[in-house]
Amino acid sequence: MNISSITHIFFDWGDTVMIDDPASTTSMLEWEVVQRVSGIEEVLALLKTNGKTIVLATSAAVSDEDQIRLALARVGLDSFFDKIYCFKNTGLSKSQEFYQYLLKDMQLLISQALMVGDSFEKDVLSANKAGIAAVWFNEKTGENKRAAQHISVHSMKELANIFAAGNG
Repeated sequence: MNISSITHIFFDWGDTVMIDDPASTTSMLEWEVVQRVSGIEEVLALLKTNGKTIVLATSAAVSDEDQIRLALARVGLDSFFDKIYCFKNTGLSKSQEFYQYLLKDMQLLISQALMVGDSFEKDVLSANKAGIAAVWFNEKTGENKRAAQHISVHSMKELANIFAAGNG
């Protein structure tokens, strides 16, 4: 995985950028308490400083782009995201087709994109099927999965170190 050629970093929303409540059926914007994932602000700030384009790529179907941006604003993260892709503005859940849509819409080569997310199936394997390298953000277990197109990290600090070593 060549970090230096990557210009666009795609982040999953729930449990990668902000803590998700799977039992909730309303937009995160309406939740009484919202929280960001520990260390995410430092990672996003590092990427911005290094001139990367940061994209939120989520299958969230309850919230539209504006609601997502307002939920991000509640934890001070909205300004980091250049683009937001969700089910309501793509009509797609995370799949190979979803990631192909992102590449086409942003006119990117697969080598320019990297996906970061907590779902190995949706964030890593689906991105890999579209040719996009991925980072499995797995803070829940010590399990490591590594292949030509993906690696595992267990904290945002570990992710920041990878970006810092590869100059973001």
